Amino acid sequence: MPNFQTDPASACGDAPSLICRWVSDLTGNDELADLIDWLVARPITVLFVFGIAFVANHLLRRAIRRLVARLASQQDAKADPRRIAGLRAKAREKAAVLQMQAERSKQRAESLGAVLRSVTSFGVYSLAVAISLGEFGVNLGPLVAGAGILGVAIGFGAQTLVRDFLSGVFMLVEDQYGVGDVVDVGDATGMVEAVNLRTTRLRDVHGTVWHVPNGEIRRVGNKSQQWARAVIDVGVAYGTDLERAAAVLKEVLDSVWHDALESATVLEEPEIWGIESFGDSAITIRAVLKVDPGEQWAAAREVRKRLKPAFDRAGIEFPFPQRTIWIRDAAPDAAAVEPATPRFESRGEPTED
Repeated sequence: MPNFQTDPASACGDAPSLICRWVSDLTGNDELADLIDWLVARPITVLFVFGIAFVANHLLRRAIRRLVARLASQQDAKADPRRIAGLRAKAREKAAVLQMQAERSKQRAESLGAVLRSVTSFGVYSLAVAISLGEFGVNLGPLVAGAGILGVAIGFGAQTLVRDFLSGVFMLVEDQYGVGDVVDVGDATGMVEAVNLRTTRLRDVHGTVWHVPNGEIRRVGNKSQQWARAVIDVGVAYGTDLERAAAVLKEVLDSVWHDALESATVLEEPEIWGIESFGDSAITIRAVLKVDPGEQWAAAREVRKRLKPAFDRAGIEFPFPQRTIWIRDAAPDAAAVEPATPRFESRGEPTED
């Protein structure tokens, strides 16, 4: 008569499966229970682990594909072909360049998605293999320890590279800037010529090319996203009729707006914000124009070029430093009674005693 009181641990190990325990209790045969455990229970566990890994990998890859699709749609929105219709030759050329840059950004996003999907699959299935080997009694302690030591060594030696890579991934995901944007990254300011996962290449106004590691970028000021604003501060003399000066300035701004220049595409009606400051020799009036991204500097230069003759025709004076000097001589007999008043200088209006 078989012994039904055998210890399942003797046949199935310290953590016996339900099937091994059931066979051991039913037959009392340790060898049969161990065989069933190896042929049935453990393969079923491995299949279950790989099934979970397959589902997890599918969900993660699907999330990555959606993320890449969202990034690609953002780039497509930037390069909407409908914007090209009705533009002049130079504007159409600029729009075509933007479309090409957006296509390159889209391809880079898809490449990043492929890399992330591959890394995700490798990580998920590596974990599944490790769990499966543990099910068959393979001691993973030395392997895990060796992998941990190797990972620490690689991480310590390549921490800067890893930081740059992760920063590049987040910059691309968050769409902080792209090729053709004018950005300020702290150490350098210029137009973005290339965005890689490790570095960003800029060219400044002097033509100098800057290679900035992504991990070194602490903040980004993008001057070329969606729209830009040309802020123009105009100084007039203190004796100027401010209402008249503001009216002439508004006429100049409106002329730039209505002319629809290729290099200065004004998106909305220009605004006069009013008196900005009182200086030593001038009152500053601030005006703004909302323009296409990257055109704020050309628009401001065009306004200044037209403003000088407009002010000349209106008789409005541009201020320049002025100084009034009063020299006061004391009488000879009064010099013995009280000291002579020293000479003094003042800026602006004369000062009376």
